[in-house]
Amino acid sequence: MKRPALSLSALVPLIGAAGLIGPAAPVAVAAPASAPTVSTGSELFVSQTNCASGGDGSAEAPFCTISAAAAVVQPGQTVLVQPGIYQETVAFTRSGTEAAPITFRAINTTDRMVQVGDYNTTAITGTIFTLRQVHDVVVEGFTLYGASGYAAVVVDASSRVTVDGMGILHRSGPALIRVTGGSQDVTVSRNWLNYAGNPGTHGLVVEAGATGTTVVANQIPAGRMLLTDAPSSTIINNTIRASCGPGIEVSGTSPGAVIANNIIQPLANQAICSSPLADWAVVVLRSSVPGTAVHHNLIDPTTGWAPYFWDRTSYQTLADFQAATGQGASDIAADPLLDRPVGVDRGYIPLKQSSPAVDSADATARGVPATDMLGNPHADDPTWANTGTGNGYHDRGAVERIQGFKSKVEPIHRTIGAGPLDTKLRGSTSYQWTADGPGGSFAYKYDDSPLWRLSGPSLDVDHRFRRAGRACVQVYVTMSGFRPGANASSPSCTTLGAHYTAVAPTRLLDTRSAIGVGTTTPVAANSEVVLPIDSIGGVAAADISAVVLNVTVTQPTASGFLTVYPDGTSLPSASNVNFVAKETVPNLVTVPMTNGKIRIRNSGSGTVHVVADLQGWYGAAGQGFATQTPKRVLDTRTGGGAFAPNSTRTLDLDLKVSPGATAVVLNVTVTAPQANGVLKVFPYGSPVPTASNLNFVTGQTIPNLVIVPVTGLKLSIHNQSSGSTHVIADLAGYFGSDGQLSYVPNGPLRIADSRDATGLPNRGGAKPLQPRETVIVSPSTCCVDAAAVVANLTVTKPTASGFLIAHPAAEVRPSVSNVNFVAGETASNLAIVGTQAGLSLYNSSSGTTHAIVDQAGIFIRPQY
Repeated sequence: MKRPALSLSALVPLIGAAGLIGPAAPVAVAAPASAPTVSTGSELFVSQTNCASGGDGSAEAPFCTISAAAAVVQPGQTVLVQPGIYQETVAFTRSGTEAAPITFRAINTTDRMVQVGDYNTTAITGTIFTLRQVHDVVVEGFTLYGASGYAAVVVDASSRVTVDGMGILHRSGPALIRVTGGSQDVTVSRNWLNYAGNPGTHGLVVEAGATGTTVVANQIPAGRMLLTDAPSSTIINNTIRASCGPGIEVSGTSPGAVIANNIIQPLANQAICSSPLADWAVVVLRSSVPGTAVHHNLIDPTTGWAPYFWDRTSYQTLADFQAATGQGASDIAADPLLDRPVGVDRGYIPLKQSSPAVDSADATARGVPATDMLGNPHADDPTWANTGTGNGYHDRGAVERIQGFKSKVEPIHRTIGAGPLDTKLRGSTSYQWTADGPGGSFAYKYDDSPLWRLSGPSLDVDHRFRRAGRACVQVYVTMSGFRPGANASSPSCTTLGAHYTAVAPTRLLDTRSAIGVGTTTPVAANSEVVLPIDSIGGVAAADISAVVLNVTVTQPTASGFLTVYPDGTSLPSASNVNFVAKETVPNLVTVPMTNGKIRIRNSGSGTVHVVADLQGWYGAAGQGFATQTPKRVLDTRTGGGAFAPNSTRTLDLDLKVSPGATAVVLNVTVTAPQANGVLKVFPYGSPVPTASNLNFVTGQTIPNLVIVPVTGLKLSIHNQSSGSTHVIADLAGYFGSDGQLSYVPNGPLRIADSRDATGLPNRGGAKPLQPRETVIVSPSTCCVDAAAVVANLTVTKPTASGFLIAHPAAEVRPSVSNVNFVAGETASNLAIVGTQAGLSLYNSSSGTTHAIVDQAGIFIRPQY
């Protein structure tokens, strides 16, 4: 039976009778809330591999397709599309505002891209990305595969649209990008426009009526640009290997254009052209000449083509053009020394070292980009004279020549002054050469999420991990916009602890009354019961690091032990509750949460009933822990006398713990009871609960660790028994506003066992602890300094009565006990103990005994 989410507003009854915990009513539950259809956060997510059917676009439930996000995105939201292959066409139909544009951003990494369209399939037809009658939309970083016969991207009747950083690969079609329908203020920037099958086709076509189009820092490895009846166009810093026609053609009535800082070179192999190669690099027809300016272009004359056709005249040399028109200032006619292309789908063409494009562009030209096609700033090559206008060292073309790129990623660490699971990630980039700004970018993914995110050249990110433990992030850094090459990775990890939230005891499991399970059948020998915990107090199981349960065995038919461990992990060689036939035994258990389920295994040879009561949980909220030298705060044998039958006393801890304490950790021991019964420890001022902490029988001495909330630094203890009993309470620490330690679950894990010498070297092999012997155990610390350990201590096969004392090895042994035992008995108890110089275990008895230590976790100090 799947158990619904817990509601901690309800107090689940616990009935103590004849020394046993009786049946209780099921916990009250709230009806589950329906999930919203669309996330209202500033980010929407699309993930092909981690999407959820009916997802809302949140990080927890991403959309499966880009189209799903495009149908619902709101102004100001950014759609982050994860790496993958999306075989779809997308219609962008929703608009942003100038102050709050809509952004679609592809998250590319070193080893994967966001690939969209006709990729290894013939099923896709039509334009891959269509932006029709929209405004204030940015689409960036995608790798598109155009469908046969269609432009890959169409911007139609739209305004303030940006198509940026794309890699577009097409084999046949009218153009890679079309801007049409009277669109206004469209920006086509930093794109790789590659015709793999028909290089003579246009990489970009701007059609009649489009005004104010900016075409900047694009590369066309084999193709052309055509702008027709497109006034006030800006064509800046593009690199074009022209094929089957002029590299840039401005025709019709397109006055007021600026054509500057471009590199235009004829493609070496023109054999594929269906008609003779055009004779010019740049064409500006007559009606487009008014107000048009051309300058600082680099044109390769090596094949004999003319640099310009201007108005109605062909100019065979640059000097002739400059003399006749006054245009072409600072143009260069020379081989641009373009290097080999890097990559195909989303590639780029770098400059060679001695290219005349280096440090020779106009930094003041209209529309000059802040970075080049790869996201790098403009850099001053110290080996080259600065001949450019402005700062003098902008390069012509789309890709800036730059060297000495460096990146630094600081190790991820806990955010100082924030919550226990809050982390800070910082990174930066720099260049050996003088540059006019930052550059490069980061992609990063935390290990508690499958989703990648992007950052610019400065990485300063806060992240709250969902659970305590080893916390890692994978960081990629690039100086190529995550195109091939020039990328690096940097994993970084730290260890995080969680804080504790104490709750009113809540029954989660009672096999006697079908609470948490579907039957009243006891747990069979060598079998398990699975306890689902979907949420606690509105906190999802995925955000809970560990839970604290009081686990009670009752009605066992044979000796054995329980092991409580997280679902999805292997059965550990550890125990939590040891019992003999017909005995009722409780023990506090701290167990990690993994996938919202806890497993409880009966390793005995008979059946047993199991009761589990929630005491609290560890997560991002709550209080830190403050450990103390164990201190006895109550002993009725030396003061106050035994608890009378069915009586309650108040324990005042003023001056014993900090005023900020909200819960205390006590090792509570019942000794010399005159009748069977239960002991209950609960917040002062609250009614006596039906939940118990210790079950005892006449004459027994039994301890149990208790974590109990305090009110005004006070708590209450109730003896529910027909006889009197003595009670001892030893303070081990407290949780509160000044608690500095946080909890890291890293068990159950057996770290010491004298029966086989585990964790006890230098003792001469497997043998019991000798009378009055002290041994030192080293906790498993997860590569971090541990301030305290949470462990289940077990004694077995003792030859005489006594008690076990656990304490920090660096401190004097206290006069308090953790586990009380009698000859021949197996007894256990949870302990929270400091670990300075290790964990000391002292056998106080006059006989020998074996000792076992099963670690549940550690407490770590804050980061300063």
